[in-house]
Amino acid sequence: MSDPAKKNEKAAAVFKALMLYIIAMLFNLLPNHIVGALGLPLFLDSIGTVLAAVLGGYLPGMIVGYMTNIVNIVANPDNAYYAVVNTMIAVAAAFLGNRGFFKKFWKSLAAVPIFAIFGGAFGSIITYLIYGFGIGEGISAPFAKSLLESGKLNVFQAQFISDISIDVVDKLITVIIAFLLLKIIPESIKSGFHIANWRQKPLNEEERKEAVSGNVRKMSLRTKIIIMISAIMFFIAFVTTTISYLLYHNFAIEQYTHTGESVAKLAASVIDGDQVDAYMIDGDDGVQYRSVELSLMAIRKSAPEIEYVYVYKIMEDGCHVVFDLDTDDVKGEDPGTIIPFDESFKPLVPDLLAGERIDPIITDDTYGWLLTIYEPVYNSKGDCVCYAAADIQMKDVTLNGISFITKTASLFLGFFFLILVACIWISEYNLIYPLAAMTISARKFAFDSDEALDVSVERLQKLDIKTGDEIENLYGSLSKTIAQTVGYLEDTKQKTEELAHMQNGLIYVLADLVESRDKNTGDHVRKTAAYVRMMLKAMKQKGMYPDILTDDYVKDVSHSAPLHDVGKIKVSDVILNKPGRLTDEEFEIMKSHTTEGRGIIDEAMKLVSNSGYLKEAKNLATYHHEKWDGTGYPMGLKGEEIPLSARIMAIADVFDALVSKRSYKEGMPVEKALDIIREGAGKHFDPELVELFLENETEVRKIAQEHLVMSDEGKRVPLPGEF
Repeated sequence: MSDPAKKNEKAAAVFKALMLYIIAMLFNLLPNHIVGALGLPLFLDSIGTVLAAVLGGYLPGMIVGYMTNIVNIVANPDNAYYAVVNTMIAVAAAFLGNRGFFKKFWKSLAAVPIFAIFGGAFGSIITYLIYGFGIGEGISAPFAKSLLESGKLNVFQAQFISDISIDVVDKLITVIIAFLLLKIIPESIKSGFHIANWRQKPLNEEERKEAVSGNVRKMSLRTKIIIMISAIMFFIAFVTTTISYLLYHNFAIEQYTHTGESVAKLAASVIDGDQVDAYMIDGDDGVQYRSVELSLMAIRKSAPEIEYVYVYKIMEDGCHVVFDLDTDDVKGEDPGTIIPFDESFKPLVPDLLAGERIDPIITDDTYGWLLTIYEPVYNSKGDCVCYAAADIQMKDVTLNGISFITKTASLFLGFFFLILVACIWISEYNLIYPLAAMTISARKFAFDSDEALDVSVERLQKLDIKTGDEIENLYGSLSKTIAQTVGYLEDTKQKTEELAHMQNGLIYVLADLVESRDKNTGDHVRKTAAYVRMMLKAMKQKGMYPDILTDDYVKDVSHSAPLHDVGKIKVSDVILNKPGRLTDEEFEIMKSHTTEGRGIIDEAMKLVSNSGYLKEAKNLATYHHEKWDGTGYPMGLKGEEIPLSARIMAIADVFDALVSKRSYKEGMPVEKALDIIREGAGKHFDPELVELFLENETEVRKIAQEHLVMSDEGKRVPLPGEF
């Protein structure tokens, strides 16, 4: 498919997905507005979120959930603070959906308590903190207030139980509707919820799971990305929230101070400084006192932040009450009452007695944690006769601060989860999946045959990674390097085979040199090699000596078999070609060909790094005249002390000597030679190997006949197998 066609196909898929997300959002918004219009205590604002999350995964579910709350801001701005709840429900729905919980109805019900925890419990905590540890104004508020009025629960408990109870019912209905929709929605539509951004050949489900499983030595790249993004966003959130809270707190203090100063000034303006003593004497009985008190009440009512409004005349013995307004919780002191100075005010007493202006002060004494503003009241002579004061509860500042932090954190968390999942999604398609695809392809690379190499290279090239960045450069370099490496491997394999062929040829050339000096042996080395190869093949088929008879061992013994008589090169031609029987002295010299052969091969082994086949050549040359009963030479080994390769060669060597024609004798019939081999079992030969040799009589006769015919025709006997 051409690039423009791919782009058009991808654009169409994205457009289809966006349309489906909008429809999913409608499944959130419409039921929510319907139950709201009917006055039902339900939300039903998560149906589309669950659908998108189950069908499309984490990102689609969170997009639908988050955007639903953003749209709902139009109806109620406070909905923005609950976006985190819908994103958490999306995460839970995607997690359960990936594990097949929505394939069966009874399993889908397991999602109800999980959704209720996020929607009810977590949402309840948000509500409680936003509304200053009080009952909110949402759907659950009436039920919460009725629970609170019972007197058995505090505010938090009432809010929590109310939210959980309603949310369990709400999420049960949500899950049932979502499950039914999942069953009836056509597969063609379901597949459109998932947005893929492949920059390569798509991975199958198993490969995707392997890519994100993090099967690494320490920590996967995906985990590192999540940690890095989370750490950065949390750090930014912490710093910005802290700064915002400090700015808010300082601003709140300034605003409260400004309000307190305004109230204190208004209170001071309605006090007649010349009548202060009369106010204290007449009290509530004075008409003018009552009028001033009503004015002070009106002033306090105009500013809800103000907790207390009072007027004190400061004297040496304490604060003399002029006016002290009642509150819902505290009854004001009567006029003329003397109130002792609080500890926190004692440093200010000299200035108060002198009628000086006092800066706003925050104290935590008899009447609680208060911000107090004093405003002097002057008489007609300009003397300060008393102070009008306004108190603001500092706990209100704290509660509003907690509400502010909660709102900020809620807004951040919803956005954070959405951004985190979006970043993971982007990194998966642009980084993790391409790297995983290359890793999987390299891991499956096979070197066992030319066909496997070609398939492995083709598999890597078909990945077609096009991220347009360093990953694509890495892929290109890897593909090129591996293709070149495979070419080098093929060249090396060909050269290795040529060297192996040359090596085998040199072995036979050497064997021929030795053999040409012995006019009695004919093609002895080739025939014995053929018998050895036949026995090795038969032993491997029967499963004999599985720990020894590896492919390399069989190859090494077969290759080195022609060298078993290499030591004869050190034996005199006179002795080697004597037509008659050897004397004892001559036989001792002839026997030395075993140790001479060992010495020759030892010297050869010093010249090569890989001497596996020479090790077996040494065993064959040294021990092929050892006998099972220990009467052989040169070491007198017996039984399994004799190397396996030498025990095999002993049978092949003797049998060929029996059936072969020599200048001093005719070849023995195969039947008689086999009888001699049979009689030598347990004496000269390994009885188990003799049994194997006799079991393969047909193959033995075939080898003997082939060599006999070719010798009679004067043809060179071919190498046995050339492997």
